[in-house]
Amino acid sequence: MDNEGKNGAQTDKQAVLGRLRDTKALYVVVSACTKLPYVVCDPETFDDEVLVFFKPEEAEAKAKSLAGEKIPVSIVKLENKQLLLFYTNLYTMGVNAIFVADSGKEELIQLEEFVRRRGDEPGEEDKVWVENPALHLTALYYMQEARRQPGPEMNSRLMELQEEIEMHFRKGTFILAIQKEGNGIPLVKMKNGDVYQAAFTDILEFQKFNREDQLRPVIVPAEKVSQVLAGDAIGIILNPVGINLPLAVNRPPKQESEQ
Repeated sequence: MDNEGKNGAQTDKQAVLGRLRDTKALYVVVSACTKLPYVVCDPETFDDEVLVFFKPEEAEAKAKSLAGEKIPVSIVKLENKQLLLFYTNLYTMGVNAIFVADSGKEELIQLEEFVRRRGDEPGEEDKVWVENPALHLTALYYMQEARRQPGPEMNSRLMELQEEIEMHFRKGTFILAIQKEGNGIPLVKMKNGDVYQAAFTDILEFQKFNREDQLRPVIVPAEKVSQVLAGDAIGIILNPVGINLPLAVNRPPKQESEQ
């Protein structure tokens, strides 16, 4: 590409960056399987990206195209005041890029090009942020595939993702919830009767669950989760308002009382 072409491409990108900040509304493709932005791994760049549009009709056309591939999605309209939280939340999901389509033109924007990650702000260097982006991202891909249609077979791709989830979980630190009054623990009962304890990859997911502000967060590393599970729980359910992923946890064997 000659200098004129490079300058033109750079100008186009700067224009898109400006619109991502200033647009009155943005239309986001959201997965029906996770209730979160639909995530795609770019086949050429291997970026983990979400799909956004400035025009609702173009977003709906993309949703229709994905439906033809048996990928259930919807379109969510975000107002300008919601955009900063949306962009920031992408970091906690493990997403690193935004695929922008507008009037037949396409642009791939790196998230770090226009929004800072929490913890990178001046004065925040010493703060501890509980985030599990690799786990969250892998779980998103897993749930997008596993919930596409009833009764999916455990194919090699799902098995691979499941192994990655287990690996990332063992390395993670999570947020559990306790009631501010009474120290009760929120539990989720599945249709088959199994009980799981709510757990969260990051504070934003905790806040979604804690809308009535009746819970307080407790930070627990993965190796300690089994020790703090509620009595009836057989594991945790990760991000109940989002991916809603149940994970069985092996409890330590009970110590026999000394004679």
